[in-house]
Amino acid sequence: MIKPRAAAPPSTDSHLETLDHEDLIVRRGRRSGLYTFVAVHSTLRGPSLGGCRMWGYLDSHEALRDALRLSRAMTYKSAVADLPLGGGKGVIMTSPGASLTSEQRTAALLDFGDAVESLNGRYITAEDVGTSSRDMRVIAERTRNVAGLPRRLGGSGDPSPFTALGVESAIRACCEHVFGSGSLRERSVVVVGLGHVGSRVARRCARAGANLVLSDIDPRKRRLAKDLGTGWAPPERALEVEVDVLAPCALGAVLDQTTVPRLRCPIVAGAANNQLASDSVADLLAERNILWAPDFVANAGGIINIAEELHGYDAAAARLRVRRIGEIMLDIFDHADAAGTTPLMAAMDLARQRLAA
Repeated sequence: MIKPRAAAPPSTDSHLETLDHEDLIVRRGRRSGLYTFVAVHSTLRGPSLGGCRMWGYLDSHEALRDALRLSRAMTYKSAVADLPLGGGKGVIMTSPGASLTSEQRTAALLDFGDAVESLNGRYITAEDVGTSSRDMRVIAERTRNVAGLPRRLGGSGDPSPFTALGVESAIRACCEHVFGSGSLRERSVVVVGLGHVGSRVARRCARAGANLVLSDIDPRKRRLAKDLGTGWAPPERALEVEVDVLAPCALGAVLDQTTVPRLRCPIVAGAANNQLASDSVADLLAERNILWAPDFVANAGGIINIAEELHGYDAAAARLRVRRIGEIMLDIFDHADAAGTTPLMAAMDLARQRLAA
């Protein structure tokens, strides 16, 4: 176990390799042979909470960077949402394109559970990309520090509906700030990435009356566009569609020095984590007069829902708290305008204040 110095308040210029974490575990599973990474960024406000991501990485450096960067974002996310939690993340590293057998998957999850248990409650895991509430049941065989279990087992179940609700609230806040109305009726929205969350964001926007264009690297997802009666754009063109709102809902780093100049929208607000390839991209978006909803605020609905498990789960109370994401986002935009800064800086200022408190 590597134990660097205690986590400081978040920097405004976090690089992928920055190590400001409290704990970092790198293990090779004795059952599966797969490498597991668990990063605890901060426990200043409470135990760190963050999902377990099972993904194919080209090398261990890439997997480690993901764990470090995502755990740091979870600290910001919990702080801005005013939750009594810190930030952490778990990664189970597989090979790109690899398909695990049921036995191999179970072995990897049990190995991950052992790593979580070794932190003695400093890290609570939950589902993320590549894992599900069913997988959480397997991990729970090795540790009690699991959230997002199926409701029949006392958990809150799949968090993706709440994440999607929060993203919709963020999109509405952006529309109110830019257009003077939070209504999505007749607004054009392109949703890029149609996984558990992205597909739900698309459905919510469709029900709200938006004109949608959908996109995903998996051509089978085009069926959702047919079901909803929407347009479709291939992934290589999705960022260039002329719309009111671009909603990135796939993996991160989609916004960089190359893609931002190609955008044809006044708003970017989606569910993907770490949408900016670097913090400097926030300035580039501002220069183009594109309003960006900080991703760690927009996609906080899932963790807000899971946090309700800490004092007896109440789905109605969780929905009320998730809908407040829109209010938080508007406060961030107002602060950014008053200070002459970017929404990213304003959101991180809020996170710093709450971490310092």
